[in-house]
Amino acid sequence: MSFSSHRRSLVLLAAGLPALAGLGRAQAQQQQRVIRMVVPFGTGAVQDTVARAFNSELGAALNASVIVENRAGAGGTVGASLVAKAPADGNTLILAAASHHIAGHLYSKLPYDPLKDFVGVAEIGSAGYVVVASSELKVANTAEFIREVKAHPGKYNYASAGNGSATHLAMASFLAKAGLQMTHIPMKSTGEAVNELLAGRVQAVTSSSIGVIGLQSDARIKPLASTGKVRSPFLPNLPTAHESGLPGYEFDSWIGVLAPAGTSPAEVEKLHAAIAKVIAEPAMQERLTRLGIEPRSSSTAAFQKLLRADWDTMGAVVKASGAKID
Repeated sequence: MSFSSHRRSLVLLAAGLPALAGLGRAQAQQQQRVIRMVVPFGTGAVQDTVARAFNSELGAALNASVIVENRAGAGGTVGASLVAKAPADGNTLILAAASHHIAGHLYSKLPYDPLKDFVGVAEIGSAGYVVVASSELKVANTAEFIREVKAHPGKYNYASAGNGSATHLAMASFLAKAGLQMTHIPMKSTGEAVNELLAGRVQAVTSSSIGVIGLQSDARIKPLASTGKVRSPFLPNLPTAHESGLPGYEFDSWIGVLAPAGTSPAEVEKLHAAIAKVIAEPAMQERLTRLGIEPRSSSTAAFQKLLRADWDTMGAVVKASGAKID
């Protein structure tokens, strides 16, 4: 190669370097997309555990980094407010549950609308609860529990994870449906509430289904009924409240991913497809099941319909409980 030809090649190479550098930067930026999965409760909460169960796999599916960010406070409203006000670009999501809608009816003033300021991205599953009584009551089923409490209005106590928590409202709506009176003892967590039951300081709690499995053989308690529409797959021999003494009673929680309202339909569908693919993997199904979550998948339209129905349902539950936070 002549000197002039070599020089011409160097010039052409130098001219092309900015374009190659620009392409490299674009590819790096695409690979470095960061998605925040906000959990509106602290570490160890159901939403936190679920989010951390699939965030790595979701990141791989989206060629992004999915970071779980705990923003606890005020019954989940701190984290929800952050997501409601975030840019609607698909990079800020919330791992929500029925408590998301409960807060909307429970708090008299919120800086966001739990229904209108969010769009459903993907349903992940559902979590059921169990009504558990102290064995000191010597009741064998829901019907006997109702008769005993009805005969002694105000005598017995029940504990929950706190005012306005799902465990509080599950029991409060149960009592309202049955026409019963018990004194509510709010604790800081479901674990503390169950400990109060085991210690004999309260006579009933509602707990997650998975939380009851390890206590079935404990002589201090008596699981009475699951709160769902159908029997829990984790406790198939335990009847529902509807079956065993309280027809029409139902309380469970959806778990899913929401995005700020205004997120484009194309972005929502992209996120939905990735989440649905990850959740459908047998290993992920098994992982969620171990956490007490019954995996579910639906279209974005079906999930949005579920959210609207749950908003109305939780409104009725909160009203029946009489709970309110100013």
